[in-house]
Amino acid sequence: MRTAPLTASLCTMLLAGCAGSAVAQTAAADAAPESKPGPEHVSWIDKVLNKLGASKEVDLSHGIDWGVLPGPFYNPEMGLGVGAAAVGLYKPKNAGKDTQLSTLNLHGFLTTSGAVGIGVDNNTFFADDSYRFVFSGALINMPTSYWGIGYDNAINDANKEGYTRRGIVVQPRVMVRVRPNIYVGGGYDFEYDNAAQLDRGASSALATDPHGTRVLSSGLTAHFSYDTRDFLPNPYKGQALLVNGTVYRRAIGSDNDFEALEIIYDNYFRMRERDVLAFDIYGKFNWGDVPWSMMSKLGDNRRMRGYFMGQYRDKAMLTAQVEYR
Repeated sequence: MRTAPLTASLCTMLLAGCAGSAVAQTAAADAAPESKPGPEHVSWIDKVLNKLGASKEVDLSHGIDWGVLPGPFYNPEMGLGVGAAAVGLYKPKNAGKDTQLSTLNLHGFLTTSGAVGIGVDNNTFFADDSYRFVFSGALINMPTSYWGIGYDNAINDANKEGYTRRGIVVQPRVMVRVRPNIYVGGGYDFEYDNAAQLDRGASSALATDPHGTRVLSSGLTAHFSYDTRDFLPNPYKGQALLVNGTVYRRAIGSDNDFEALEIIYDNYFRMRERDVLAFDIYGKFNWGDVPWSMMSKLGDNRRMRGYFMGQYRDKAMLTAQVEYR
């Protein structure tokens, strides 16, 4: 069954995209064809966003230029809530003049049901973009649902059971340029998931799962990137081929030994000043003793947004989508 709840994590990521979109326009402006200036109509929403820091001008005189955007949301599981995102734009001291802007994205949400989450995403470009530091992290406590593993379980509404997800994610990586637009690197992946407050108690599928309700996954990562995008958080043009491999082992703290391979291909075409046609192909493949929390899951804040995240989960997943935005 397909569902389309507006999750809090999706809400805050969309807010972050709005707060940073004006910067992408600035980053791409140099490549746009020249046109004769004319009267520009500024809508009321643009005026509000500009006051919150989402203008077309980037001011780095204070080291970092912040844009903030709050917004309310509602869904049946979490009730009424508010999400907020703050996007900071900056350049390290050793960054070159033509090096793209680094970004620090802080986002979070709070709801009337007690759900809460905070996250941080960082892309830092050093020198002439010859090396990059990338970081993602999150703390989350929110009600969600579990159907089991595999397509047959996902389409059976009788399998749906509620629980509270409590999780921690920490994912740092360092990338080094080895050829023009080609980067390789390594990092670490730490993910902890605790399925609490099970609606079905001891009879829950999570309670009887051999991996248990608490899962810690710790792995070393390797990365390859071919990347010509003009602005990573919100590209207007360019393409990217990303290959990420992770080896999870008990020797470095993981509860289970397994491997994961993620392959992403994205292509962006600028159609008009603010319009982009984007293509995305995504694959996530797992091998070994994969716990329920680390299965490939359909539906998140980047792709297949109309699906309830985690309803469809299995060892392998392949998706494709086209967006006009």
